[in-house]
Amino acid sequence: MSDPGLRERKKRRMYQAVSDTAVRMFLERGFDAVSVAEVAAAAEISKPTLFRYFPAKEDLVLHRIADHEREAARVVEDGRAEGVAPLVALRRHFLAGIAAHDPITGLNDHPAVRAFYDLLYGTPSLVARLHAYLERSEAALAEVLGGDLAARLAAGQIIAVRRILAEENWRRISAGEPVEDVREDAVGAAERAFATLEAGLPYLAMPGSTGVTRQSGVTR
Repeated sequence: MSDPGLRERKKRRMYQAVSDTAVRMFLERGFDAVSVAEVAAAAEISKPTLFRYFPAKEDLVLHRIADHEREAARVVEDGRAEGVAPLVALRRHFLAGIAAHDPITGLNDHPAVRAFYDLLYGTPSLVARLHAYLERSEAALAEVLGGDLAARLAAGQIIAVRRILAEENWRRISAGEPVEDVREDAVGAAERAFATLEAGLPYLAMPGSTGVTRQSGVTR
């Protein structure tokens, strides 16, 4: 019997190798100038095989951030296991990302990171596909917060705040500001943004909170 773990590792390596090949070609020539057939040929796989891994051409690029799709949901789940309120866990995680210059926070000026995000934000079809990714992130977070309308409304606000904070950091980095000059403002903006979320969603900031709860039909 074959090893399921080995099969999964091979699959992940295939995803990574094909995505890396595609991104390299897109950076060299532009996203619209490179066909899926050319990517498949460069990766030494057939076009149908490529589409089994990546349903859309844009997914070849967004694979780079696919691991972050359930990030907010995972942070809440991990915080819950430690008895940490959802918004407290999310704020702590975002600030840790800023401190670590995690590209997902927008606070990273490495040339390869800058090139990737210039490609992402400079290509309309990639930006459109990114919104689908954000919708899935929002849905995953809403599920762990309770899954009802109140949870979906809360998740929408949280994902939007994380996105806008990251985009503002990236806007300044892309404009040429050094990371060290942006970092203090990025921390302050994140602290204020999460404080606003906690004021509007206090039930997600209380110790022991597990998400949206209801009593007598009223969200609290």
